[in-house]
Amino acid sequence: MSAGFTEDGMRRALGLDLPAAPVQPEVEPAPAKTIPAPKKAAAPAKAPSPVPKKRSGPVLRVTMRVTKVFDGDESLFVHDSKDLSRFNAEQEAKKALAKAGFKYFELESIVSVD
Repeated sequence: MSAGFTEDGMRRALGLDLPAAPVQPEVEPAPAKTIPAPKKAAAPAKAPSPVPKKRSGPVLRVTMRVTKVFDGDESLFVHDSKDLSRFNAEQEAKKALAKAGFKYFELESIVSVD
């Protein structure tokens, strides 16, 4: 399957084998005068924009009733998940509950929020 190409020919065709530049003796440049750079005024800090960030795509909102102790005071826990799977969204919410220190939960709803 020889097409008559050599490795060196292929390298030259692909531009990988650049010809060696002729070696020139190093000439020491004459010292140049240094000019101080102009001082720039500090730019004023921009205030954060009040525009809320937009979500890209649908979101599942998982709502749960949670407590830290059995039969304790219940509170409502809401978790937004970008996952489209209801099961995965519930698992993410459970992980977030455990991280927040809640031990007991009851799933109230999982709804799609656009």
